[in-house]
Order: sequence, then C-alpha cells, then structure tokens
Amino acid sequence: MTAIRTAVILAAGMGTRLKDYTEERPKGFLEIDGSTLIDRSIKALLDHGITNIIIGTGHFHEQFDLLKGSYPGITTMRNVDYAVTGSMYTLYVVRELIKDSFLLLESDLLYDQAALDLLLLDAKKDIVLASSATNSGDEVYIQHSPKAFLENMSKDKTLLSHIDGELVGISKLSRAALNAMIAFAEPAFDRGSRKMNYEDAMVGAASNYNIFIKVIQDLAWCEIDDENHLARALATVYPKILERMNNP
Repeated sequence: MTAIRTAVILAAGMGTRLKDYTEERPKGFLEIDGSTLIDRSIKALLDHGITNIIIGTGHFHEQFDLLKGSYPGITTMRNVDYAVTGSMYTLYVVRELIKDSFLLLESDLLYDQAALDLLLLDAKKDIVLASSATNSGDEVYIQHSPKAFLENMSKDKTLLSHIDGELVGISKLSRAALNAMIAFAEPAFDRGSRKMNYEDAMVGAASNYNIFIKVIQDLAWCEIDDENHLARALATVYPKILERMNNP
C-alpha cells in the first residue's frame, strides 16, 4: 500500500449562510473551543504523515496564505473565479500541483481524526468516506452498488433509488480518479459552465471508474454551512469527539 503524503483542502467558498460569522473570515476559520476548523484539520493531517497540504482558496484567500508561516508543507492557490464557480472548478485550478494519490477534504469540517485512519489504513486506492444518517440538514446522500461502488450522490433523495450513507467530505483518491473526474468536468468548463461541485464530477467519473464507498456507523463529524450546523457542532459533535479522544 502506497503511503499518502498529499492532501487537498477545498476552501474557496463564501459561506454566506453563516451570515455574521463569515463577514470577516472564511468559514474554515470558525473557532471551536479556541481552535479554527482549518487549524484542526492541518494538525490532524500533519499527525498522519501528510507533508504536502494544498489549499484551494478564494474568499478571503489572504487568511489561508498566512497559514504558510505557521505550518510546514502548505501551498495555496487561488480560484480567482470562486464567486461564480463550484468546488470542482477549485479542484481543477490546483490539479497541476497534485502528482499522486491524495486526501481530498472540505475546509468547513469538524471531524474525529479516526476518519483519516479509516482511509489511510485501507488498501483500496479510491474511497469516499460516508456516514450513517446524521439528520443534520443539507445532507448529500449516497447510493452505491452491491459491491459498494459509487453510483449516485445528491441532496435530493428523489434522484436516488436507495440511500446507503451520507457524504462526509473526506475522500482518498488516486491521480487516475482525479483524471477521470477532470475528463468528466472539462467539457462543461469548456462550455462556460463551471458551477459543478466535486461530488458531481465523482458521480460522472463513476460511470466508468470504480470509486469505493466506505460507510462508517456513528462517525463523529459535521459540516458547518449555517448557524444550525454550528449549534449542532458545539452541542453534539465536538463533545462526542472529545469523549472519544479521552476514551480511545
């Protein structure tokens, strides 16, 4: 099994649903118990042997740029069109910096570091991490095949024939998987349509490329996109993470 040394964090979003919380900072800089989401993620990645951390930036990119003075191995690249493009376009912007297999993460996640172990210790090359139902609101639902390969993902349940899990926002991908996602997305980009999210490109690539879905029951994690998510993070998710850290 090849060791993963690279991570890509998608951090270009404007976070408008968080209102006052993101007027002067990107949502990755939300603080939980005195530490920002992005700091927590970077420290977790470094602790897991990730030495090359690429951050695709946009909104308030200067704040991410400053991280290069605080941590080793940080590279930032700005999606200058962040306000009118989706997360797949940010991944496309940084594509030339990605030379081999990598972890792909969203910047607005609070998660148990065990999530990284679940991916890094698995011999499969291409894995999307999924959880059981969170009932958090704004879920991205996943449908997979009997062999647990990705078939579909959507926030709209009616577009799926069945639901097998929810997207966590942490994946392990090979360069070949990234190439398949780019091959699916580029025609849309060439037509001027750049609103595509990376999960849509994954689904497109999955039509002829196998991406495994790893569903973990009762994983402690959350995405923080709005004030309700933040309240849930503080009241439910972070206490669970602390409990598991203290009682491994």
